[in-house]
Amino acid sequence: MSPAPRKMSSVKDAAVKTASGRSAKAKPSTGSSPIRCAWPSSAISVAYHDREWGVPLKDDRKLFEFLVLDAAQAGLSWEIILRKREGFRAAFDNFDPQKIARYDSRKIQALLADPGIIRNRLKIESAIGNARAFLQVQEDCGSFACYIWQFVGGAPKVNAVRSLKEIPVTSPESDAMSKALKKRGFRFVGSTICYAFMQAAGMVNDHLVDCFRHGELADRMQRWRIRVSDIQ
Repeated sequence: MSPAPRKMSSVKDAAVKTASGRSAKAKPSTGSSPIRCAWPSSAISVAYHDREWGVPLKDDRKLFEFLVLDAAQAGLSWEIILRKREGFRAAFDNFDPQKIARYDSRKIQALLADPGIIRNRLKIESAIGNARAFLQVQEDCGSFACYIWQFVGGAPKVNAVRSLKEIPVTSPESDAMSKALKKRGFRFVGSTICYAFMQAAGMVNDHLVDCFRHGELADRMQRWRIRVSDIQ
C-alpha cells in the first residue's frame, strides 16, 4: 500500500493534514511510545506505519496488492484505503492476479455495488487490466519482483529526510517505472503513484530520520538485495 505518507494523495498532503499547513516532523516519544513519523493519525495507520510501510518486499502477491490499493487511493486519503483494505481483500479474491484477470462484466457490476471498496468503474477496470499486464510481466521476467526492483538497481534506497515537506512526490526512478509500466498497458501508474508504491514496497526508505523505523529498516536494507531482470 502506498504509504500512508504518500497515500494521503502525497506525503505533502499528509504534512498539511497533520501540521495544519506547517511541515511536520517526527512525533515525539510519549512514555513507552516510540518516536515515529508524523503522518499516522489513527490506530490503523500507526499499525501500518510500524509494521509494513517501507519493508522491502519480494512477494509478488503483496506487490500486486499495493498496485491495486495505490490505484484505488488516487484522489483519496490513504486512511480511507486502510479502512477498506479488508473489503478489497474479500472483493478481489485476496489480490490473486490470476483470478482478477478473469473478471467479467457481471463481476464488475458486483464490485460496483460493494460498499466495502472504492466503487469507481475506472479503478475497478484498471485492477483487472493491471492483473493481466502483471501476469505478462511474470511470464516475461520470471517474477514481478525481479522486474520492478530493476528501477532501483535491486537494492533499497535509504533517504535521510527530517520533515514531511522534504519527502519527494516523484523521483527519476518513479518516472522511469511509470513510463515502463504504461508501455506495458498498466493504468493508474503515474509517477506519483509509482513513488508511493516504492515507499510501500520498501524500494525507498522515507521514514523520517528521527522515526524509530528509519534506523531499523536502514539496517535491514544494507543487506537486502534481489536479482533483477533487465527486461522492460
